[in-house]
Amino acid sequence: MKRLNALWPLGIALIFVAVLCAFQRPFREYPSVEYGWQPLPPDWREPAEFAFARLMYPPGPNDGYRGRFDGDWRKGLSLWTQDYPPADRNFSQALRRLTRISVRSVEQSVSLDDGDEVYNWPWLYAVQVGEWGITPAEGKKLRDYLLRGGFFMADDFHGTEEWEVFEKSMKLVFPDRPIVEIPDNDPIFHTVFDLTQRYRITGAEHLALGYKNNGKVAHWRGIYDDKGRVMVAISFNSDIGDSWEWMNDPRYPEKFSDLGIRIGVNYVVYAMTH
Repeated sequence: MKRLNALWPLGIALIFVAVLCAFQRPFREYPSVEYGWQPLPPDWREPAEFAFARLMYPPGPNDGYRGRFDGDWRKGLSLWTQDYPPADRNFSQALRRLTRISVRSVEQSVSLDDGDEVYNWPWLYAVQVGEWGITPAEGKKLRDYLLRGGFFMADDFHGTEEWEVFEKSMKLVFPDRPIVEIPDNDPIFHTVFDLTQRYRITGAEHLALGYKNNGKVAHWRGIYDDKGRVMVAISFNSDIGDSWEWMNDPRYPEKFSDLGIRIGVNYVVYAMTH
């Protein structure tokens, strides 16, 4: 009887996981603005504990791809697919090697308009958030997701104009919470790697100049919850997505991919433990 009682919580947990998986949307592919359709890795069907969740979003007024493709952003070929899917899959492989996390080899693209789907993914990433156009309803959904324990990494936006777009849009998410600089001693920079020595991560297209727009100084900013947990980690004036996308290309500086991977690993482990 004692053994049965001991197994009861495990049984409940397995049922919960099974029910949760049943409500998750299946893996979906989308054409990328840079890569079109990409071949799938051989193990793409294998389940895992963690998947790289990429946020889908509508275009903003300064979206560089706006009007270039005659289609629906929900079907791909939109700004949210920048660096996709190589960045997602390369980083997923690195996360497998550097941690004990069971990581799926393919990403999951998630729309805030898709019912309760976002709540299935504890870690969420978005690229070029200085050009996005999230709606008030999406902002409200993102706020609820974060307050329930979710984590959002906002990446690859540069200069004054893009910061203003992002800051304004985040008021739709948290009108009453400030965006602040994350201090060097915050646990998010020390979960796996000690990252007190950070520098600007330059995108592949801007290596000659060294920066994009007027974004010369890297900032590592965040939004905290009431308990001091980082809910939103913001890499401003850096392109971490490119550091993942080009990590296997010898033409791209190793120092950028080295830092970008370590930052990503820290953010994932922090999100799963805080």
